[in-house]
Amino acid sequence: MSLSVFKLDSLLESHDLPFVMINAELKVVAVNSAWESRFGISRNTRIGQPCCQDNTDCRHKKLFQNLEPYNGIFPADEILSDQPLMLNVRGYPLLDNDSRLYLGESQDIISKSANQINSDGMIGKCPVFAAFKSKLEQAAEISAPVMLLGETGTGKELAAEFIHKHSKHANHEFVIADCTIFSEELFESEMFGHEKGAFTGAIKAKKGLLELANNGVLFLDEIGELPLSQQPKLLRALESGQFRRVGGTTTLRSTVRVICATHRNLSELVKIGQFREDLFYRLSVFPIELPPLRERKADLPLLVNHFLSQFNHSADNRYTLSQSATIKLIQHSWPGNVRELRNCLQLATGLCKNHVITDADINFVRRSLVTSEMNSPEVNPDSNRQMSDSLSSIEKFEAEFITDLIIKYQGNRKQIAAEMNISERTLYRKLHRLNLN
Repeated sequence: MSLSVFKLDSLLESHDLPFVMINAELKVVAVNSAWESRFGISRNTRIGQPCCQDNTDCRHKKLFQNLEPYNGIFPADEILSDQPLMLNVRGYPLLDNDSRLYLGESQDIISKSANQINSDGMIGKCPVFAAFKSKLEQAAEISAPVMLLGETGTGKELAAEFIHKHSKHANHEFVIADCTIFSEELFESEMFGHEKGAFTGAIKAKKGLLELANNGVLFLDEIGELPLSQQPKLLRALESGQFRRVGGTTTLRSTVRVICATHRNLSELVKIGQFREDLFYRLSVFPIELPPLRERKADLPLLVNHFLSQFNHSADNRYTLSQSATIKLIQHSWPGNVRELRNCLQLATGLCKNHVITDADINFVRRSLVTSEMNSPEVNPDSNRQMSDSLSSIEKFEAEFITDLIIKYQGNRKQIAAEMNISERTLYRKLHRLNLN
């Protein structure tokens, strides 16, 4: 990946999740507003501080040594809290125009109590949304496993949080298990925990997600991504309520309410042998379909007002939409759903003048097509990510980042160059060097 360190705000604030940047001296150099909101801490108290309390051999130091991206669950030792926090993190290297290396890391709390959950995210009044919300209320009243189905960006985590907050489990933890990070090696350690010395790097014992969620809710996000080889282990633990930490001999017990979410067709995955049928039926007792935004456009004004209020920096400078911008929003099909709407409005607030958003400030991501300004009639973003073996790791990250900008700005070379704080001539040289043109 590549970025300009002088354009950090545009990168940081494009992340819905808390996001921090760390330099090679292992000091925090930037933090986004989502981080401040999630942890309730001013970014000024974090910037300039060490990445970890003990950074002699931390995950951040290792990235600067091997340049290998990482993900997993780690304790938030650097964040002071009444109770120890566990974070689901994803880290990767970033390179600026002067070849200075940084580390970007998204962070999200995997365990939330009811008072940390904001049900205001469930916004809508149209009949389709009202029927959906009624099902969530029904699901909250029972303890059967719930399967949330729907397209990416429809708000499945918010729906799961709503069920938890209105259920008898509300006084206990809501624990998020992101199945996209569960590789063959990570699953048992993260789900069941491990004992000290269980493997290289296990310098102390750690509770797993099942243990953390005891008497509460375990939210298995993107369950369709769970490796097939690990599915029997999850099924056995859920059915018996028993498990052992990696390297342990003591049988532990945990009683959890299970909520799953996926944007994939699990029935088809079962048919082709990529998802176990017994686990499918164990988790799909109460399926709930989340409506896509295109089926609830009557809720657009409510959602727009909600997001714009989040972006307002003061009561005296409220963002407003022109009539042409409103029409443009209504006419769009929103394949990325509510998440796409939020990101679209966030970009618009950065582009508009005098806090008035016009149709020119509304830009839609087109993932299958890049405009002819890049001299390429049609580009598949996924194929752009398949870099040749001749590229270094840093160059591959840089190519991915530029590809994302091509998508974000629909191939507009001026906007891409401005985002990277480089000239268009330099941009063209990068495109040619990275085989992106």
